[in-house]
Amino acid sequence: MTTQENKPVSIGEWIITFLILAIPVVNVIMIIVWALSESTHPSKRTYAQAIIVIVLAASALALVFGLIAFASSLAGHH
Repeated sequence: MTTQENKPVSIGEWIITFLILAIPVVNVIMIIVWALSESTHPSKRTYAQAIIVIVLAASALALVFGLIAFASSLAGHH
């Protein structure tokens, strides 16, 4: 018997996943649900967790560069 962990996510399921991710606001909610839900296929859960890590890292970098740009703009206006 094939368990959920051994059965790959089908192409159709991935297409539905990507269509859901194209919908604003719904995409954020579903990424969180998929990342935290034990009933989500392990591959999809790991994918959602990876998206969260990437978004947090990109947000942190944007914040750092934004602060640097802000500080340098203040320094230029004596």
